[in-house]
Amino acid sequence: KGMVLTAPRHFEMRDFAVPEIAPNEGMLRIEACGLCGTDHEQYHGDIRSRHAFIPGHEVVGVIHALGDEAADRWGLKTGQRVAVEVFKSCGECRQCTSGLYRRCERNGTATMVGFTDVDVPPGLGGGYATHLFLGPDSMLLPVPEGMDPVMATLFNPLGAGIRWGVELPETAPGDVVAILGPGVRGLCAAAAAKEAGAAFIMITGFGPRDAQRLAIAPGFGADLAIDVAQQDPIQALQQAIGRKADVVVDVTAKAPAALGQAVRLARPGGTVVLAGVRASTETPGFDPDHIVYKELRILGALGVDVSAYRKALELLASNRYPFADLPRQVAGFDDIESLLQVMAGDRDGVPPVHGVFAPDSH
Repeated sequence: KGMVLTAPRHFEMRDFAVPEIAPNEGMLRIEACGLCGTDHEQYHGDIRSRHAFIPGHEVVGVIHALGDEAADRWGLKTGQRVAVEVFKSCGECRQCTSGLYRRCERNGTATMVGFTDVDVPPGLGGGYATHLFLGPDSMLLPVPEGMDPVMATLFNPLGAGIRWGVELPETAPGDVVAILGPGVRGLCAAAAAKEAGAAFIMITGFGPRDAQRLAIAPGFGADLAIDVAQQDPIQALQQAIGRKADVVVDVTAKAPAALGQAVRLARPGGTVVLAGVRASTETPGFDPDHIVYKELRILGALGVDVSAYRKALELLASNRYPFADLPRQVAGFDDIESLLQVMAGDRDGVPPVHGVFAPDSH
């Protein structure tokens, strides 16, 4: 079974035939799939698709069927719990052989988990389902023994926090880091920066929907949590430590003013990582001359790679941060749409920090 998004705000439950598995393929029994901003942007139609698809790209499950060639290639076995990478890799093109498999010439964004055409057999290409088809180009990671599958879905946002908050900007011990957006990726970026030795971490949010997230941010390494609806983040950072940020990480969604804040928060010669999606061409408060005068390095970030995912699973297993205690809601087939509506702001309620779909949840 799978929840198919046929149009913005319109789901259909469908039954799918179980495909025959070739020697280089596999099938996953889905246990849990984390939700992120992309999910409700797909639901809203902010991220458009020309075809119907099963959403969900933070997938954890147990290998249900596995061809002999696939078992050798992945080094896995039937019954093993794994996390599924969003991007796929042919392993042969110039991008894949250079390590940049997120830009695979055969795959890229066209075959990402949670985005593929449901009418292309076998159709099971996303996480809001009981099973996920594992084609030859799928990328899998073993989940540490005994880790709860709902908890394990954090491999994706924590991997993003590591790549966006540390690896891309080359965050170093003693750095001042400002993180815009206190959702699960913002909190993960804070934990990653703390692990990298950042001397001071500020995280920002906006309004009542972010109040709970800002309140728990110190547990994930934040030294200062600011509601930008109440306080200017540039002034707050200056008052706290008397300097601007070496690294600014913007993981906001639908926050056009965040770009201007990011540029103003960065010190001369600093780095700004843009990982959030504006869903708008408006940039209030953004002065591009600051990029020139400050000689800023601005980096766009799309997705995560295996290095960060592996570090994320190790950090989750260490229990050094209270990821298990995140405000969390687990939804099954019957209530996944209402959870997405709360996350998207279409329905009253405070969205959980960690939303998860689990096919067996009731």
